[in-house]
Amino acid sequence: MVGFKATDVPPTATVKFLGAGTAACIADLITFPLDTAKVRLQIQGERQGPVRAAANMQYRGVLGTILTMVRTEGPRSLYNGLVAGLQRQMSFASVRIGLYDSVKQFYTKGSEHAGIGSRLLAGSTTGALAVAVAQPTDVVKVRFQAQARAVGGQRYQSTVDAYKTIAREEGFRGLWKGTSPNIARNAIVNCAELVTYDLIKDALLKANLMTGSCPPFSVWVPGTW
Repeated sequence: MVGFKATDVPPTATVKFLGAGTAACIADLITFPLDTAKVRLQIQGERQGPVRAAANMQYRGVLGTILTMVRTEGPRSLYNGLVAGLQRQMSFASVRIGLYDSVKQFYTKGSEHAGIGSRLLAGSTTGALAVAVAQPTDVVKVRFQAQARAVGGQRYQSTVDAYKTIAREEGFRGLWKGTSPNIARNAIVNCAELVTYDLIKDALLKANLMTGSCPPFSVWVPGTW
């Protein structure tokens, strides 16, 4: 573009959208076994009484859960639901993070000076919208993580089969189970994460501790920070 150096051109909304989703997918690939262990620990003893559940605890601690799953179900069990997990990140993070700047500009009507109210609105809006879009992928991911390979007769044989089975047996609304609390949670989390980042970044820029402009998700170029 005329009048701009390569490092001065801000990333487009499309770049932010795709970049946020791609970065989240990479992070998910690395941390997915921890997420699977978390789900197994959360649902442990779900169908048992408190006394029986305590006596028959299969998983103990994060490391113990991972080792038990590897020993009884194989290493691949740690990545049960990975496809749905990547689908979730690509749709969830892209909206939650990638659209934050665009929504903030919408609330401020293009003004460069965004108040904390506009930032909170933008954070809660993209957080809630991301859940509304990505909830079916989250439901399928958790269902896959919860089913043990060692137990015969797995309910879901593939990601596509999981979507179809849930829709057929529970209705399309079954794919959006848990949406309301998830929207409330992620609206708050998004405000806490992105608005805090935004305010700290502005404070550092005003104090001349760094130069340039870096939105909540952008392409970092050496020399711009």
